Amino acid sequence: MASAQNKAITVSGKVVDKTGEPVISAGVFIKGTTVGTVTDFDGKYTLANVPSDAVLTASNLGYTTAEQAVNGKAVVDFVLQDESVILDDVIVVAYGTAKKESFTGSASVVKGDELSKRPVGNLTKSFEGAVAGVQVTSGGGQPGEGASIMVRGAGSVNASSSPLYVVDGVPYDGAISAINPADIETMTVLKDASAGALYGARGANGVIVITTKKGNKDRVNVSYKGNFGVAARALKRYDLVGMSDYVELTYEALRNSAQYGTGMDFDAASVYAANNLGQTIGGLKSPEYYNPYKNYSWSELIDKSTGKIHDDAVAAWNENWMDEISNEKAFRTEHVLSVSGGTEKTTYLYSLGYYKENGTLQNTDFDRFTGRISGDVQATDWFKMGMSANLAHAVSDFQDATGSATSNVWYTAQFMAPVYPVYLKDMEGNNVLDANGNRQYEYGSEEDNGYANRVTAQGFNSKAELYNNKAYYKRNSVSARTFVKFGTVNKDALLYGLNLDINLGVDFTDYGRTTTNDKYHGNAASQGGTVSKYNTRTMSYTLNELLTYRRKFGEHSVDLLAGHEYYRYNYNYQLGSKSGIVDGIDELGSAVTTLSNTSYSNDYAIESVLARLNYGFRDRYYFDASWRTDGSSRFHKSNQWGNFWSVGASWRISEEDFMKSTSDWLNNLTLKASYGVQGNDNLGSYYVWQGRFSYGWANGTRPGSTASSIENKLVTWEKNGNLNTGIEASMFGGRLTTTIEYYSRKTRDMLLNNPLAISSGFSGYDDNVGSMVNRGLEASLRGVIFDRSDFHWDASLMLSMNRNKVTELTSSQDVINYGSVVIEKGKPIYTFYMSKSAGVSPSTGRQLYYAYYRYAVDKTGSIVTEKCDEYVTDNVGLAALSKYYYGSRQALFSGSFSSNFTFFKNFDFSFLTTFSVGGKIYDSLYGGAMNVTYAGNNWHKNVLRRWQKPGDITDVPLVEIGGSRSSTGEELIDASYFAIKNITLGYTLPSSLTKKAGIGACRVFVTADNLALFCHMDGMDPQYNFTGTVSYTYTPSRVVAAGIDINF
Repeated sequence: MASAQNKAITVSGKVVDKTGEPVISAGVFIKGTTVGTVTDFDGKYTLANVPSDAVLTASNLGYTTAEQAVNGKAVVDFVLQDESVILDDVIVVAYGTAKKESFTGSASVVKGDELSKRPVGNLTKSFEGAVAGVQVTSGGGQPGEGASIMVRGAGSVNASSSPLYVVDGVPYDGAISAINPADIETMTVLKDASAGALYGARGANGVIVITTKKGNKDRVNVSYKGNFGVAARALKRYDLVGMSDYVELTYEALRNSAQYGTGMDFDAASVYAANNLGQTIGGLKSPEYYNPYKNYSWSELIDKSTGKIHDDAVAAWNENWMDEISNEKAFRTEHVLSVSGGTEKTTYLYSLGYYKENGTLQNTDFDRFTGRISGDVQATDWFKMGMSANLAHAVSDFQDATGSATSNVWYTAQFMAPVYPVYLKDMEGNNVLDANGNRQYEYGSEEDNGYANRVTAQGFNSKAELYNNKAYYKRNSVSARTFVKFGTVNKDALLYGLNLDINLGVDFTDYGRTTTNDKYHGNAASQGGTVSKYNTRTMSYTLNELLTYRRKFGEHSVDLLAGHEYYRYNYNYQLGSKSGIVDGIDELGSAVTTLSNTSYSNDYAIESVLARLNYGFRDRYYFDASWRTDGSSRFHKSNQWGNFWSVGASWRISEEDFMKSTSDWLNNLTLKASYGVQGNDNLGSYYVWQGRFSYGWANGTRPGSTASSIENKLVTWEKNGNLNTGIEASMFGGRLTTTIEYYSRKTRDMLLNNPLAISSGFSGYDDNVGSMVNRGLEASLRGVIFDRSDFHWDASLMLSMNRNKVTELTSSQDVINYGSVVIEKGKPIYTFYMSKSAGVSPSTGRQLYYAYYRYAVDKTGSIVTEKCDEYVTDNVGLAALSKYYYGSRQALFSGSFSSNFTFFKNFDFSFLTTFSVGGKIYDSLYGGAMNVTYAGNNWHKNVLRRWQKPGDITDVPLVEIGGSRSSTGEELIDASYFAIKNITLGYTLPSSLTKKAGIGACRVFVTADNLALFCHMDGMDPQYNFTGTVSYTYTPSRVVAAGIDINF
């Protein structure tokens, strides 16, 4: 009888997905063995010599493994479920996983496929619009550059507000750009204390948990994904005036300065302007060199009766600086090849990636090579081990785009007056060619052109800077994770549910940057050129031992965790620079004079003990508590240890008996709440509790040392009290889900500089004295609108609202002033504090201001200022003293809307949009172009609506040379925007075609990223940063790419 039951038979069948489509190359195996086969192009299989009582498994990449008992049957079919459905029910949390239904905290999961959909070189740029409550800057346009991330508002004034990154269960210190988005399985954002308190000292600003892809059991999968695209500037350029308008505005500014500044009449002022136009634009010596209108001299170019250039004036050149330095079509490409598979007891994955991006600014680029390997083995039923390693090599040519100096070619080219040529001219305006017949750069100096000095940026040429000055870096990164796990998988074993996990993570980054400055032109010409070498080496490792026990006893479920963790970080920095370089050699050894030679190191360590309890009752009542104590080397030994904790609870109302009447449409309704305290010890690169000393300069020019800061041994953690409440609902079989959460996040013991009396010799000392609160609402709504085999449509809407307020600064200070923005008690961080416009005087054309300070004479006869009732004045100095509050960058609300479609079975289409409503921005570039007080910089076209004569009613004052103006709150720009972040269209080839080529599946696609931005000012980037002050920046790129995704 037993022999009959176990006889070998031949089993055949078909493997399909939930829509009935065949799953090609699915692995069908006898469970517990390596005996198996794969399905053909119709999803069919045949397997001989199968014991009649065996269990078969079927699996494929992107699907969950299915099991079927043979029970003597000759035909066994399988329906594989999309793996994403299961992933939706499980959340990766601190040191483990949790079922979504039992989780009491706040966490959002994004699948790796959604992140890799966007063709970006840095993972952080794909976060935008993916998670409610996560703010993302646009980042710069430098290829490979990342965005800044902030979770639920600013967490500190001086300490870091960046989230902690965790990769495969271990905190990550490497470069985010070293992670290939194609290697990511899921990304989970932990937003509250219940979710992240177990990360203790580093979890106060949220935690981003990245889980990388692993191999699948039972079959081998080979896949390739590649794309090729073109990038262009994503933002429109500032709308600046052309050559003729620039000359006429400069003439008018000179005339206004003479007429309204010195009292000349109109005719005399016009003559003055005409006679001084040449030297104002062209310099004192040979000003006609920079006159593009060669059939008129500068003094005769303008018709004094109209203030316009004569109609018959002809320009000899009209060169656009931005056109000259830009790549209007910058190419980019990406290739990813992976091989994965496994057996019943092992899994493996190998991945190789290459990414190449050329910047929209010439001679800027980014190349990255990545390699990843991972493997797991279940050696016995009680022992499992595994490892993964990620290697990355990146090289980038870059340009400085951070300041207003001429070294910032992006800034200089945008606002260089259009009369100045890019290429060298003779006095007749013809190009001067070199011996090879090529055009030569015009550097704005008599030494080079033989005639005149440009009145701005002498010795510089933005395009030449791109090629004559070199700036590049190389980064090598290694990130490795390994684990061993002790614990039986046998559910009948006595110790089932008890596990010991030991995890080790190591991150290493070697970064080297080289910059050379031309010895013939630019900033370093007087020094014979310069070369600088900047090297950093970062090494960190984390070792943790985690003991867990998870069991269910009748209506009770228990999940216990106890653990220990040790973290060590080391950072080494070296910088050397020398002058007197040799052409073509960018090594320090070939240069002559040492300019700087310095190095330092930073060591940091944390030791931690942690514990967690999760308890559930009747699958409807859940409670959890966590505790962690951290000892940080960043504090004095008397304050090294801090305790961080959380408690949380949730109630699945939908499981109650009184909700049974709703069970046909309401799948889940959960209320949850949590509170906890997290820490932040990321207070800077030095130890605050130690006093610091500054030493003399190199070569003995300033021997000795001086105290530069006072020690404070009482400095301790910044602490973050985090309250979260929410409601979650799932309806109509999971087709409609929604989450609404309220949070209150209070930071206390913020590190600030406590002022001291001047007599102490110090401005102040660092101390834990400040506090700040963020409160907000988050809501998400996801719905499957249609779900048929030939048509699917789902959509997602996310909304976020955050309100920030500084509640305490130092005892002697209620405001920290940063010029146009302040940090002040009772107001949002980075509140605008500016002069207030009273309009433009119709009679004088001057900017008018409201003021509450005036000049007075004190008892000694000295002129002083004193407060008074508000009045109107045109005095810039008094206006600068009389500041008003104008709100902040803080938006009323922001969010995203996305949707996915599949139609005709083979086509797919998706889009992602983001938006923000409210908040204000000060664009200093626009402000500078509206208030050009010296020749050389260009004007914005809005200046064309300026005041020109008495009686004019306008909001733009008269133009003048040498004037001054105080920036006013009326110059702030509404920060609201709507952006189309991504649109993707794909087509999956029918299996009837791919099977002829031996391909499992093949999809071709076209994607457009950063497609369009609609805001209140062309050229402005409202997503530039979190403070609301837009400055000199390399503009982000728009990408259009086409690609292919193949599985074998």
